[in-house]
Amino acid sequence: MRQVKAAAAPAADNAIAVHAPTRSRLRPQRLAREYRTIAVMIDTYCRAHHHASAGACASCTDLLDYAGRRLHRCPFRDKKPTCAKCAVHCYSDERRQQVKTVMRYAGPRVMWAHPMLALAHVRDGWRPVPHLPKARSYSRCVIPSEARDPLL
Repeated sequence: MRQVKAAAAPAADNAIAVHAPTRSRLRPQRLAREYRTIAVMIDTYCRAHHHASAGACASCTDLLDYAGRRLHRCPFRDKKPTCAKCAVHCYSDERRQQVKTVMRYAGPRVMWAHPMLALAHVRDGWRPVPHLPKARSYSRCVIPSEARDPLL
């Protein structure tokens, strides 16, 4: 019961509650937890560096929206590794630097405030990296010999 109360407490934060529609699109439980982890980290960073008392500032909210879109479009879905180990770097260079800065600051602090989320994130880092799903190839279409141009 104690863990349920600890997990429910961050939902009252404005930064997380504002982005509930984005979070609801992430159906697999693993991606929803990943979104919640990045939301808590961005909220922790924003409160300390941008002195935002009522939710996150505009730049942090924008970063969280960007992270939510990247999670929603992740090709690995529920088998997603942590972004640091991923074979596909879907974040732009600027955003990747922002997230690194946020995680370097907020990572150790989230360990104390949200230990279950932090431990789950560490455990996810130990997962093997899955192979990238192959894209469909349309070059295997067979053209009948009578339809081919004899000059080509």
